[in-house]
Amino acid sequence: MVQIAVADPKRITTVMYFIGLDIGSSSVKVALVEQDTGKSVGVVLEPKEEMLMYAPEKGWAEQKPKDWWDCVCQGIKKIKKDHNVSKNEIVGIGISYQMHGLVIVDAKGAPLRKSIIWCDSRAVEIGNKAFWQIGEDYCQNHLLNSPANFTLSKLKWVQENEPETFAKIHKFMLPGDYIAFCLSGVINTTISGLSEAILWDFKDKKIASPVLDYFQIDGTLVPEVVETFAQQATVSKEGASESGLQEGTPILYRAGDQPNNALSLNVLHPGEVAATGGTSGVVYAVTNSLMVEEYERVNNFAHVNYGGNGEQSIGKLLCINGAGIQYRWLMNNLSVASYEEMNQLAANAEVGSDGVCLIPFGNGAERMLLNQDVGTRLVNLNLNRHSKAHLCRAALEGIAFSFVYGIEIMKRDGIETKFIRAGNDNLFRSEIFANTIATLIGKEIEIYNTTGAIGAARACILKDGGFSKFESYMKNDHVMTFMPFKDKEPYKTAYHNWKKELELIISK
Repeated sequence: MVQIAVADPKRITTVMYFIGLDIGSSSVKVALVEQDTGKSVGVVLEPKEEMLMYAPEKGWAEQKPKDWWDCVCQGIKKIKKDHNVSKNEIVGIGISYQMHGLVIVDAKGAPLRKSIIWCDSRAVEIGNKAFWQIGEDYCQNHLLNSPANFTLSKLKWVQENEPETFAKIHKFMLPGDYIAFCLSGVINTTISGLSEAILWDFKDKKIASPVLDYFQIDGTLVPEVVETFAQQATVSKEGASESGLQEGTPILYRAGDQPNNALSLNVLHPGEVAATGGTSGVVYAVTNSLMVEEYERVNNFAHVNYGGNGEQSIGKLLCINGAGIQYRWLMNNLSVASYEEMNQLAANAEVGSDGVCLIPFGNGAERMLLNQDVGTRLVNLNLNRHSKAHLCRAALEGIAFSFVYGIEIMKRDGIETKFIRAGNDNLFRSEIFANTIATLIGKEIEIYNTTGAIGAARACILKDGGFSKFESYMKNDHVMTFMPFKDKEPYKTAYHNWKKELELIISK
């Protein structure tokens, strides 16, 4: 008799998943990763075109919070369908979001106005005035920042300019807090979130009540504070109905996009640096020091692992407005078909672009230049010698030099860089760009194939402190490492010439 083995249905293992949401100002990304392996199953983008942004006055930038939520729901349903995943196979939600935005809701949770988002500059003067009246000492030693144009200054703008709306506020939130609320019906935030609103006292380790008092903001408007890695809330019946997730699914993680990008790259310890070279550039370095000599140029926020196991992890964030947007402008206005063609052209020019210097700050005021708006400058161009190859190389070098200039500022603020990590979806894909930075700072640049949405999904495993497992998720993500070149002199000469041109401009 032939015996046929029959599989025990009880032993069939069902793959479980985490879902990651990355709430940007141009789109929402939704990622699905396997719980056990951290393997990325897929990422979807909503909407297909950029989300609407409203600018009723110069310097303003607003979005409808409901647009984010609609994109989240569409993205979740699409990724489930694309990969044939049922709602009961998703066991955790992680959220990353655009930092510094303001969402205000009434007692029923309905937004009272459009969100004033990160790039809106209407509250600059409110923040500058607050810095001097609250006091430089308190801002520097307790807040580690000037209130500047961050969330609480934007809330004060609403109080001063839309008093009837302000009177109806039940809670104010950051964009990620609002998405968590839509999912769960629960309003809360994190210490990291409060720090990006400039409402966390790092010295006394509590909500900064002197800031609330100065702005005349009632403390009851501040959401409840929960841990960054924890069961922050669970999906409600209404949230489940709209999103396609299962009621009771836990929200296990939340962080702003730059701290989350650093987490995605496993940048968690002092001296580790995450960088982004997108439309704008970001250098985000981790430290455990509260020293903030350069707080007018560099912002300081509670990193995702702040407070865990007694950690005092601070993320120092330096933003470079004129980065990828400069290279994109050049592509759009040069007779070239793609970035790849530009990179090939640039490779035909020598280091230093035969003296051509491009100062790439044409995207508005630069905080690292003390809010000067110096624009884009192209100097030393010889019409008989230079071609578009020199322009392409000068652009890549100029943007790279601006990163090096920023890293020098951060060094004065106590950062000693061990290495830089970056994603594989921006300027760091260019060998000229990455090699220039690596050679000038004398450190490796590691490139990983991950995104903020994937990182937010993987972060769900950290609810119970599973950092070793989180690190294992990244083993297959490594793409390449750019090593510093031994012959640094051509790069040092080119950077010296570029910096000389920049300093002539900013000293005027």
